[in-house]
Amino acid sequence: MDESLVLLIRQRMQRALDQIAEAAVGCGRDPRAVHLVVVTKSQPLEVVRMAVEAGATLLGENYAEEAAVKIAALKEKSEVEWHMIGHVQSRKADLVARDFNMLHSLDSLKLAAHLELRCGELHRTMPVLLEFNVSGEESKYGLPAWDETRWMDLLPELEPMVQFRSLQVRGLMTMPPFFTDAERSRPYFRRLRQLQDFLMKRLPQLDWQELSMGTSADYTAAVQEGATYVRIGQAILGLRPA
Repeated sequence: MDESLVLLIRQRMQRALDQIAEAAVGCGRDPRAVHLVVVTKSQPLEVVRMAVEAGATLLGENYAEEAAVKIAALKEKSEVEWHMIGHVQSRKADLVARDFNMLHSLDSLKLAAHLELRCGELHRTMPVLLEFNVSGEESKYGLPAWDETRWMDLLPELEPMVQFRSLQVRGLMTMPPFFTDAERSRPYFRRLRQLQDFLMKRLPQLDWQELSMGTSADYTAAVQEGATYVRIGQAILGLRPA
């Protein structure tokens, strides 16, 4: 293992944690309410090992099959939680239910039903966040939520989840358009927070406390707007291999 790279990853991670804490304290929040998910998507297994050695305990992956190899190789690391943050096809529900501690990107009742069934068969519960598209970008996944006048239309898709026992709704997630200027992401984070308030009032039977938003380019703005999970990859692990 390259100890110099472990040290570099640890330093980058601490820098991110310091900036998260500063952003949280600056807007009157408890920094302990914000969790750092280190995104290991497309990173080789050795880099993931070094991230764990550096102290990362929440790891985010986008592809279930790629993650399955890493999870199996690091199964002795019981302190590590694996978070699925990418789009999940219904046919991959088995892998997600089997391998992951949490899903950030639940985007349909169909997928929710598959996961509810599979988690029930495995006798486990899984916390999930519902992904919403708050920008209207066609390239983005998520339930359509860019038009606030249509938020009532979301309820029929969400109401059946009240009856689920194996899936535990914990909040919302979004991915705004990519900007190099974090301030341009802020309105989308704010819209997700407003949607959170709406859903808390309309579906109080579900738990809407968590907000997963913010990446390497804009995580401090996300924290200022209420993020409880930020997903940071390249700012900690460096560029992904081509």
